[in-house]
Amino acid sequence: MRCRERCGACCVAPSISQPFWGMPQGKAAGVVCVHLTSEAACALFNDPRRPAVCANFQPDVMVCGETREEAFYLLQALELRTTPTC
Repeated sequence: MRCRERCGACCVAPSISQPFWGMPQGKAAGVVCVHLTSEAACALFNDPRRPAVCANFQPDVMVCGETREEAFYLLQALELRTTPTC
């Protein structure tokens, strides 16, 4: 599967717990990454400053679904299932 144009769900829905360039505190779930362009693309794509979690993410129907809206739903659900509880 290839990334859906103008989606950007993976740059908003999940959290990134480690600091990275431009977001020294990491990124909370639901917060738009500062590197998401107005075309909903990653400005750090193929840049060594891109977080490893992003570089390793591979689009798949299991997390991207059939639409942008479904991608948000699936990624938010995955975030909730994988967030540690105190």
